[in-house]
Amino acid sequence: MFKPNLLAAGALIAVLAAPAFATELAITQAGYSQWMPFNVSDSDALSHGLEWIDFNDSNASGFGSPLSFTFTVGAGFMATLTVVDGSFAGDTFKVTNFGALLGNTAPVPATDYATAPDTGYDFDAALTNSSFSHGVFSLMPGNYRIGGLLDQSVTLGGAALNSTVGALRVTVSPVAEPSTYALMLAGIGMLITLVRRCRG
Repeated sequence: MFKPNLLAAGALIAVLAAPAFATELAITQAGYSQWMPFNVSDSDALSHGLEWIDFNDSNASGFGSPLSFTFTVGAGFMATLTVVDGSFAGDTFKVTNFGALLGNTAPVPATDYATAPDTGYDFDAALTNSSFSHGVFSLMPGNYRIGGLLDQSVTLGGAALNSTVGALRVTVSPVAEPSTYALMLAGIGMLITLVRRCRG
């Protein structure tokens, strides 16, 4: 016969040992070139950490779970990943791919919440404002799972706020084949020859 205290302890161990809920958002071709927002909040994150979490409904199941964005860059294509801070200027991010560091967004001066420039959720405006950190990464063909962590935070009364929003955008373009470059160089050579003849 089991004792109630042993059952409760077993249930607690099972909950703690369970894998953490993770959120993955697949970026399809329809989502390319669009901003995909994320949130950071040590009070909302299930781990109370600084990882990217879901930007949406805080009442949804799993809210506060680590967030990653998945996509595939096909053969013959290159992708550009842009990550930008939003809302109040002064935050920076570490950007990861499958948990390994891909790079950091650009350093910016730390600011206080009371005086920091604010673009709200206008990520295009933040991208063109030098007070906001951003990073641009070139990606080769392959599979990606992009996530991140807050690296520097806006302060509030001298303490790190540890709460912000940001967004990423993926743009994909075809890579020209070597034969295309050869044809282009031949065309430029013919154009130079014609210009020389016209002058002579």
